[in-house]
Amino acid sequence: MCSSILVCLNGFKRPALLAAFFSFIAAASPALGANYDISYLWHPDLASVTAYKDKISGILGPEVTRRLSIVQGQDNYGLIYRRKGGAESARSVAVKHSAFLKAKGLGPAIPIQSKDWTPLKKTAPPAGQAGVLSSGPPAPFESEVEKYIKSLRRRGHIKGDERTAWLIYDLAADKKLVSINEDMPLEAASMIKPFIALAYFHEVNAGRRKYSAAVRSRMERMIQHSDNPSADWLLRRLGGPAKVQRLLKTNYSGILTNTRIVEYISASGRTYRNKASAHDYSRFLYALWNGTLPRSAELKRIMNLPNPDRLYTSSPGVPEGTEVYDKTGTTSHLCGNMGILVAMREDGKRFPYIIVGIIEKERAARNYFGWMRARGDVIRRVSEMAYETISGRHQLEDFSPLSASSGGGKEQADTEESETEDSTS
Repeated sequence: MCSSILVCLNGFKRPALLAAFFSFIAAASPALGANYDISYLWHPDLASVTAYKDKISGILGPEVTRRLSIVQGQDNYGLIYRRKGGAESARSVAVKHSAFLKAKGLGPAIPIQSKDWTPLKKTAPPAGQAGVLSSGPPAPFESEVEKYIKSLRRRGHIKGDERTAWLIYDLAADKKLVSINEDMPLEAASMIKPFIALAYFHEVNAGRRKYSAAVRSRMERMIQHSDNPSADWLLRRLGGPAKVQRLLKTNYSGILTNTRIVEYISASGRTYRNKASAHDYSRFLYALWNGTLPRSAELKRIMNLPNPDRLYTSSPGVPEGTEVYDKTGTTSHLCGNMGILVAMREDGKRFPYIIVGIIEKERAARNYFGWMRARGDVIRRVSEMAYETISGRHQLEDFSPLSASSGGGKEQADTEESETEDSTS
């Protein structure tokens, strides 16, 4: 989470890290000969983007201001510096701009491949349009989440080198309730593993791989127990990270827009280069819930197997028996969880919703276990807030826990998170 609603990119504060990050962006791009623009902010609140534009203009001057544009995404707005130049020159400009912005407490500038940006419409999208947040003040629940994260920052419980991203989507109402830094690529850690499963099931449906008992066992260990050797075993069978990345980009680019799979997950769990955004996880979970992914039912079964998580486990505000389909991710730089929770009313009606919470730290945590537990508790609290909001929207006062025979929930014998340092989970 950014320290201000206006500052939605506040990491990569060291010049060396900035340069390395931008070099990675350029190296990862499939079209190095293409033109690149500079991006400063993406946010669903138009007023925030407009105010941020004014701040940028005051810092970077009139030459940049003349080519600053607010553009319209699918369900958010972006602040773009339109320019004509290649990846290397864009990287150089972004580093310079970032130095000025950092001095004023703002986030970095990011090179982004040029496209036919959609100009800002004079009127906002209809307020009731499914999945689209209209312009104006943030939605009440989004403001509540931002207020909570800001309070943690003021008290020093979330540090200056930490960025967060949050996305909450009410599947029953088909409406996004929270969108904070949703398109920012962040370390994926073990949250990348369901995407590996997606790639494998794609190949199974294409007839190029078999879903044998051995593969099923590896798949379950990869997701339920976050077993890194099993993830690497599946990656190798698919031809390696680069091939998996090409497969997903070719077939699921509309879902995994910001996903980059570039490395195996070592036995030690030290994997920091695989990336994805909260929006990617949300689109994936949306497609999973609606059964539009290959072997959706099997993948849902695996993601529902009992294991400790940060959305339901040790979250007293989320009632016992709530169905959970999820994957956590943890390294000394990353604490996250993405999943679908399903509340059930006494009359049997189900209310599913997506929740994604990610906290990324620039510098490795010195006290890994303490940092992991503390940041996990932040995600748990936001999950409790999400349940409170969903229950209020759908009048779940008469909430009745799911029975064990219904397949809901994830029973736990041990609720303590037990990752070893830098293990991904």
